[in-house]
Amino acid sequence: MPFKVPVGPPRIAIHQAMTVLVTEPDGQITGTGNDGLWFYDTRLIAGWTMRANNETWDVLAGGAVTHDSARIFLANRSCATPEGPIAARCLAATITRVIAGGLRETLAITNHGRAAVRFTLDIGIHCDFADLFDVKARRAIRRGQIDTEWERSAQTLRLSYRNRDFHRGLAITVQGDDADATHANGGLSFVIALNPGAVWNTVLLYDLTDGTQTFEAPRSGPSVPAPSVPALSWRAVLPRLEAANPDFQAFFDQAVEDMEALRLPVEIQQDVPVVAPEYDGSGGPLELPAAGLPWFVAPFGRDSLIVSLQVMPLYSGFARGSLAFLGHWQATAHDPYRDAEPGKIMHELRYGELAHFKLIPHTPYYGTADATPLFVITLHAAWRATGDHGLLTRYRLAMEAALNWIVQHGDRDGDMFQEYQTRSSAGYENMAWKDSGDAIVDETGALVHGPKAVCELQGYAYDAMVRAVEIYDALNEPDHAAAWRARAVALFTAFNEAFWDEASGFYALTLDGGKRRVMSVASNAGHLLWSGLVPPDRAKRVVARLMAPDMQSGWGIRTLSSLHPAYNPYFYQLGAVWPHDNSLIALGFKRYGFDEEAAALARCVTEAASHFQIHQIPELYAGIARDQAEFPVPYGNANVPQAWAAGSCFAMLWAMLGLRPDVPGDRLLVDPWLPDWLPDVTLRDFRVGARRFDIRFWRDGAATRFAVLGGDPPAVVHAPDALALAVPR
Repeated sequence: MPFKVPVGPPRIAIHQAMTVLVTEPDGQITGTGNDGLWFYDTRLIAGWTMRANNETWDVLAGGAVTHDSARIFLANRSCATPEGPIAARCLAATITRVIAGGLRETLAITNHGRAAVRFTLDIGIHCDFADLFDVKARRAIRRGQIDTEWERSAQTLRLSYRNRDFHRGLAITVQGDDADATHANGGLSFVIALNPGAVWNTVLLYDLTDGTQTFEAPRSGPSVPAPSVPALSWRAVLPRLEAANPDFQAFFDQAVEDMEALRLPVEIQQDVPVVAPEYDGSGGPLELPAAGLPWFVAPFGRDSLIVSLQVMPLYSGFARGSLAFLGHWQATAHDPYRDAEPGKIMHELRYGELAHFKLIPHTPYYGTADATPLFVITLHAAWRATGDHGLLTRYRLAMEAALNWIVQHGDRDGDMFQEYQTRSSAGYENMAWKDSGDAIVDETGALVHGPKAVCELQGYAYDAMVRAVEIYDALNEPDHAAAWRARAVALFTAFNEAFWDEASGFYALTLDGGKRRVMSVASNAGHLLWSGLVPPDRAKRVVARLMAPDMQSGWGIRTLSSLHPAYNPYFYQLGAVWPHDNSLIALGFKRYGFDEEAAALARCVTEAASHFQIHQIPELYAGIARDQAEFPVPYGNANVPQAWAAGSCFAMLWAMLGLRPDVPGDRLLVDPWLPDWLPDVTLRDFRVGARRFDIRFWRDGAATRFAVLGGDPPAVVHAPDALALAVPR
């Protein structure tokens, strides 16, 4: 068996809801990068250190135990005391942290030496209450006032930040019979005396406030909390996977953990719309996925909808929550500063100081061109997966507003294509999923300017139109269905004339501001297969180009060809590999009947995941060719966990199984093709509407077979997935 080099993030990140703690491996917070205790887009704690008589500790081991808890083991360095030196590694320290509302931090120090010791333990705490956007931009700007109060009798240190009506606060309370803290030099100090074998314990409780609510740390309970009720409900509806490949099994299990970690409960309120669960007609909690730790623990349009689609066959809760939340925030008026137009779906909503005073447009910001068609796609997919006709009536007006936006505002110049360009002084240059400022480059490597019609946006718009046809058919409105059918056919024809390059057998990355084809070879065209915008006779050439060595790194398809002048395997969207990007491409491969290629991408990402700690796939990793690196090279600032990266596991499983719930038709459609590296898969307690199934899929020679072990076998129908939503005629 080949030796696997483990790779992973050099930090520990834990969180619950809108509270995130990111530390170094030794549990310290250095104030660099994204370290800190974050709460509603504000960094409360920018520095946390623990020293014994001014000496730091050596880390032995540490990491996240669950998504909301971590444990770190340390040993002392030699230090001088008035009573004599303490030899190195005589003292063992354990830091256990749990986030459940606030943060509970348990400190335990054991004297493993032969002599009694006496030393001072200093916990240095620096609070800066910095806005997330200031930290990302490396701006050290304080706009308000920080007040500090120490209550010796209550053993509580209170830190408060105010800028007019914006408030964040932190109360740190020392709990424990052995603890008698003093406040000095901005932190807490303890004088500790330990006989040989003795243990000193104390607990620090961090209560957090946003000015209206206080989120208290657990006052008692186990060091690692039991799963919450919402977490248990999430687990209760998921099928169990039994996979013959242990790496894929571990990848799936970790993806389930990551999705559990990233769920945000939804409450539709004007001021604070994500704070607590509410319930919809299904009786379950409304929730949507946070995009990822640590920067993106916030509601996002594009991310929430793509994740909803990735997990749809096994869980509709994300779709329900996303439709409710994003429908609530759907723009109703023009607002150039926020890039808002009637019917447009938001990109990002933030809660920090800069957003509060509208110094950034994220209140919410609407600078995305793809969330609006994805909203329609998700509505249709949720209806097919649940059979809930009420979804169609509940969100009909939102769907129609989104469709009207596609025609009236997404198509800026009336040529049938979706173009984007910011109207905001603080807006984004790029508004598709590759939204970094340098992501869209021409054949020479120069940035593309002006209104850009990137190819995948046309696919999303086409897919939304096709699905609108089926929705209107279900609503028994043939005139509306016919109108959108005609528009979808017209877009299909126009796109394939304007974007296709016969010489290269590939689609243009974008049309630039002058309507010139930009023929940079990038992964974007793979999404066209997912959307069904490619004629079947062209699909083979598109697939072959994407799987060529300059695109397929061996760890997945790169965002940009390695032959391109702007290629850099370490750049965010100019050569790195994104698991979610590959999962959508794999679904596209499957749709056009390229089963082997879909499974090959699944294998690439699965084997990459096997190298990352606990099989936790990050947001992206470097595009280094596999024959040049025997393990995936991490991207330094990647979010981990990240929702659509975790969701890639589920999407790739659906691609290999060809699995599509059709609850309105009272059936489950499958079209399995398993590779030799994953020869046997069983899904147990798989829910499709009111039905439940146990289904085994296995490779039998060159064929893949399936058997319904539990449930009604006639309700599981073998149906080819190729062009499942064909070009409407």
